[in-house]
Amino acid sequence: MTSGIHHVTLITGNVQANVDFYVGFLGLRLVKRTGGYEDARQLHLFYGDYAASPGSLITFLVWQGGSSGQAGAGQVSELALAIAPGSIGYWLERALTHQVKVEGTSQEFGETVLRLRDPDGVIVKLVSANLPALTMPEIDIPADHAIRRIRGVTLLSEVQEETTAFLSRHFGFHPGPTEGPIQRLVSEVGDVLDIRDAAGFWPGAPGTGTADHVAVRANDAAEVEATAIELRKLNSSLTNLHDRQYFTSLYVREPGNVLIEVASDGPGFTLDETLDKLGQTLFMPPDTPDPEAMKVMLPQFGLPGEERVVYRDLIYKHRFFTPEDADGTTIALLHGTGGDETDLMPLAHRAAPKATLLGLRGRSTESGVQRWFRSFGPSIFDQKDIRFESGALDAFFQEIRSAYRLDPEKTVALGYSNGANLLGAALLLNPGFVRRAVLTRPVMVLDAVPETDLTGTSVLILLGKTDAFRPQGEKLADALRNRGAEVGVRLVATGHDLSDEDAPAIGDWLLT
Repeated sequence: MTSGIHHVTLITGNVQANVDFYVGFLGLRLVKRTGGYEDARQLHLFYGDYAASPGSLITFLVWQGGSSGQAGAGQVSELALAIAPGSIGYWLERALTHQVKVEGTSQEFGETVLRLRDPDGVIVKLVSANLPALTMPEIDIPADHAIRRIRGVTLLSEVQEETTAFLSRHFGFHPGPTEGPIQRLVSEVGDVLDIRDAAGFWPGAPGTGTADHVAVRANDAAEVEATAIELRKLNSSLTNLHDRQYFTSLYVREPGNVLIEVASDGPGFTLDETLDKLGQTLFMPPDTPDPEAMKVMLPQFGLPGEERVVYRDLIYKHRFFTPEDADGTTIALLHGTGGDETDLMPLAHRAAPKATLLGLRGRSTESGVQRWFRSFGPSIFDQKDIRFESGALDAFFQEIRSAYRLDPEKTVALGYSNGANLLGAALLLNPGFVRRAVLTRPVMVLDAVPETDLTGTSVLILLGKTDAFRPQGEKLADALRNRGAEVGVRLVATGHDLSDEDAPAIGDWLLT
């Protein structure tokens, strides 16, 4: 079996900061961007050397805005990268220049180590190690100081001896030196698994700033499958074999509960991109339903030197999607109950492929479900909260005009269900905060409607023919129309759910 580390997979909550650190600061190459194989709504980024070689690959699952985890027993706790002996001083100066958090230098197993923290808090160790250097992309880092490859990872195990025996027996590593509570395992190429005795440690909690797994190398798919057969004979841990398109992988938990992947060296990342174009195209897993819709929901970012959205800390959490051929129109999206800022992006993109999309996240939660305002029961709405959140929505639209220089004449608001309910109420309570709006499956939620003037406001209301809430939607349409708004109502062949008729209807209306 080929011996060594194939890749390490971690979790980030801020894709732009992650790219800036691993590409901009460390000098790695972004070699692949895909939707997640377990969840296509999750962006997966791969960094490595220029050729995307096994042994250089660091991958991240993007939980944008997700909660932080905690490294503990049963997890990988540290990532070590090899640099040339004598390069510590260069990297210390570079870290200070780039305002990267430094935790200091030390000696470990006779090697000088510089400890850093990435933007999510992951410990990244730069280790002066005389390992074979892989070819990194040419940027502002001198070749003599460039990252060489993965040096190793630290595993926290409550059963150190069992973990050491398991990894040595099945994955081609052999026992190396011991230092304090750490037993080192060494591969044929010299990278290492450091097994730290974590007896009595707190258990690890998954989340941003933690590692998901470490992958060890196999020559090819046949070797991965042979390893699967061997491990199944032990009947000690569940194994899962997968075709990950760029490599075949097998997942297993070792006795200390750390997730280990066995990944084949091939076919590799040039399967669907040429070497010089690696990392430029977003790919979706082959079995992804409606892949174009999924792409719209994934967070965007810019490589160093490219344009990117500089997000502001505003009233509502939000996310942009900007198409390549944006026409200057912006559609602000308010999701339904239980949704998030990405839910309506596929609908809006189908309706207006050249529009920039701005997804908002509601601030109210009930029983863990995301909403826009509180309710006291079925169709019993908190009137005070509706008015408060309507004012917040008005203020948010004022903020985005300044923060992102959005043209109010080219800004449209689109809400669904609970989001449409708040949007409809806000139009009645705060006339003029947006001049064009689409309300899909809304209801009237205001007990008392003020006598405001909505002249100059244009609204499209999409109601389901069989929707039990349709009469309340028609009541809202009448209230808006009676106050001067230009209101178009269209019935679609569905209930309260969205349908295939919605996007074309919205698209036609936007062109009027």
